[in-house]
Amino acid sequence: MNFQQLRSVRETVRRGFNLTEVAAALHTSQPGVSRQIRELEEELGVDIFVRAGKRLTGLTPPGETVLPIVERLLVEAENLRRAGADYAAVGRGTLTIAATHSQARYALPHAVRDFARSYPEVELHLHQGSPRQVAEMLRSGEADIGIATEALAEFDDLVALPCYRWTHAVVVPRGHALAQEAATGLGLSLQRLAGFPLITYEPGYTGRGHIDEAFQRHGLAPNVVLGAMDADVIKTYVELGMGVGIVASIAYDEERDTALQAIDARHLFATNLTRLALRRGAFLRSYVYDFIQSFAPPLTRAVVEQAQRAEAAGVFEI
Repeated sequence: MNFQQLRSVRETVRRGFNLTEVAAALHTSQPGVSRQIRELEEELGVDIFVRAGKRLTGLTPPGETVLPIVERLLVEAENLRRAGADYAAVGRGTLTIAATHSQARYALPHAVRDFARSYPEVELHLHQGSPRQVAEMLRSGEADIGIATEALAEFDDLVALPCYRWTHAVVVPRGHALAQEAATGLGLSLQRLAGFPLITYEPGYTGRGHIDEAFQRHGLAPNVVLGAMDADVIKTYVELGMGVGIVASIAYDEERDTALQAIDARHLFATNLTRLALRRGAFLRSYVYDFIQSFAPPLTRAVVEQAQRAEAAGVFEI
C-alpha cells in the first residue's frame, strides 16, 4: 500500500470517475492510475469501484467504507509534513487563502498587509471564487483558509467559524430620487426599490440569497438588469445610470465613491454572516493561527482548536 494508490482513489471520486482527468491531476498516465487502483483493491481483497467494462461508474459498498479512511490517511500525511515544517522552518512557508471577491477586496486587505509585515518569509497566495468554489479549494487542500458568506457551513469536512456580521446598502448616483427621499427622512421600502432597475450580485454571491428572499417574501418581482460578482463592477454601472445598486455595506467608501450615495438597507434584507473555514483535521502552522486572529480577533488559537474538536464531535455551534 502506498500514498499514490490512496491519491488515485481519492482523486477518482473527486473527478467524477473520469480517469483522464485523474491522470492529469496526478501528473501521470491513465493506465498508471488504473494500475494503482487495481493494486490497492487486490491488497485489500475488495473492489472499491463499480465498473462498466473499462469505465468506473461509482463506489461499491466496501468503497464507501474505504473512502473516508483514505481521506483521513492523506490528511494525516499532509499534517505530518506540516508539523515537521512548523519546527524546521519557523516563520517560513506558504499560506493560501481562498475568498469571495468582496471579502478579498474589502475585508482582507488590512489583515493581509499586517501579516505580510509580521511574516515576510511566508509566501501568500490569494485565490478568489464563489462560496462553493472556496469550499472546494479547502476540501481539495488547495487552500489553507476559506472566507465567504454562504456554503462554507454546508460541508461536514469543513469547520466553519463565525467572523462578523454585515448588512446590505443601496447605492445610487448623487441627486437620484431615492437619495433625495432619504435626505428628507423618508424610509426606503422594498416596494419602492422594486420600481427601479436593479444591479446586484450574481446568485450565490455576497448575500444575494437574502436579497431574493426579501422580495419573494413580499410578493415582489425585482427587475435585476445586471448581476456581477464584484461590488466595484456593480458601482461602476450604477455610476453609468443603468440602475440602482445593492451591495455589501462594507463595499461603499464615501471618500472613494464620491459620485455615489449609500442608503442604509439593513431593515430590508436579513443580516449576513461571514465565515472562516478550515479543513477538518488539518494541521495548521503557527502563523496560520496568527493570521486568523488578525482577521477575526475573537478567533484565538484556543478557540479555533476547541472548534475543531467540537466540530469533530458534532457539538460545536455557531
